[in-house]
Amino acid sequence: MSEPGFWGNQEKAQGVVQQVKGLKSLVEPFEALEGRVQSARELEEMLELEPDEELARDLAGELDALDGEVETFRLRSLLAGPDDFRDAQLEISAGAGGTEAQDWASMLMRMYTRWAERKGFQVDILDLSEGEEAGIKGATLEIRGMYAYGFLKAETGVHRLVRISPFDAQARRHTSFASVQIVPSIDEEINIEVREEDIKMDVYRASGAGGQHVNKTSSAVRLTHIPTGVVAASQQERSQHKNRQTALKMLKNKLYQIELQKQLAKKAELEANKADNTFGSQIRSYVFQPYTMVNDHRTELKIPDVQRVMDGDIDPFIEAFLKEQQGRDGSAAA
Repeated sequence: MSEPGFWGNQEKAQGVVQQVKGLKSLVEPFEALEGRVQSARELEEMLELEPDEELARDLAGELDALDGEVETFRLRSLLAGPDDFRDAQLEISAGAGGTEAQDWASMLMRMYTRWAERKGFQVDILDLSEGEEAGIKGATLEIRGMYAYGFLKAETGVHRLVRISPFDAQARRHTSFASVQIVPSIDEEINIEVREEDIKMDVYRASGAGGQHVNKTSSAVRLTHIPTGVVAASQQERSQHKNRQTALKMLKNKLYQIELQKQLAKKAELEANKADNTFGSQIRSYVFQPYTMVNDHRTELKIPDVQRVMDGDIDPFIEAFLKEQQGRDGSAAA
């Protein structure tokens, strides 16, 4: 990144920057954990030479904390995708089935909200369409937190509910579906920052109305963004400084549109892979009656405590998916 001309190719430079972010997100937490482990070992050696009950309690507490954080890091180390570190946009859509399916969609929204709260992530509701009687027809949530997308990408697919419907007067068992789509939040990359060294500025005399002043001074400004060749010009102001400000704003708007189109194209590609709300495409089944079981059809992981899962404890499914995915990637590489 420190090499001359690094920013000459913006697309390549951004790829390197993202790669660096991904590597740092693994190396820095690892080094921090390694330092804490080393400190705990030194404290343990000191306690062997000179026992101290208070220090021993502190060490036990630190070891308990490290145990959980090492497990979290171990799971995070499975996230190696280029977008895994990003925030996530989660879209839930109720399948066919009316009120029952819409209620199921709202149950899933609660499950993911609870999961995010357990992780300390922030949840914002970007869009919500409520059902006529109960539940929701659909919702879009933004979940903000480090590796939110990496974890949640395992949830993309159709989720199947089997239960005795509370909306059925005859208390019959119903099967309902809802689809979940996860995409990485990449809006922060659309906030265009134009570096001064990437701008070529030309000044010239304005040709439009403006009287004698316009004809005698070079107040008009043309800005060229060297990496992309995008040009913006302004001559509406008498002041060269004001024209430059206007041209710069126009230039940023043009670059914003270019980047936005790239992101929309990427999202469209992800949407094209979206699963249908049908019996054959479900990734997970949640059975409430006649027995309780949550079964992930990709990894065959089964958890009998369905309420625990609905309260947001979906990490076992995420971990199993990531491990299987890593295994497939490793086999493919071999």
